[in-house]
Amino acid sequence: MAWFWLIVGGLFEVGFTTSLRFVDGFRNLPWTLAFLVSVAISMGLLELASRSIPMGTAYAVWGGIGAVGTVIVGILWFGEPAATIRILLIFAIVAAIAGLKLTA
Repeated sequence: MAWFWLIVGGLFEVGFTTSLRFVDGFRNLPWTLAFLVSVAISMGLLELASRSIPMGTAYAVWGGIGAVGTVIVGILWFGEPAATIRILLIFAIVAAIAGLKLTA
């Protein structure tokens, strides 16, 4: 279950980075609340997962899921560039995450 919680926590990291785009200096209350709730859930699930998964591995996987997910959201919904090198580097992150899981 630890890996499941870690993945869900990584997805909530995507939620808080996406929400951060809209908080407008923390003046936009609904997005600020979404950011705060997402951060709390994401960090809580990272802590829960790190009870069974080594912290270095858990943090790297959590951060990788958040980074890759945030880039994907940016490309799909915010028109950020999807250059070939960017996509290849995302695949490299995914490969590194898979390698960490296999060696944990």
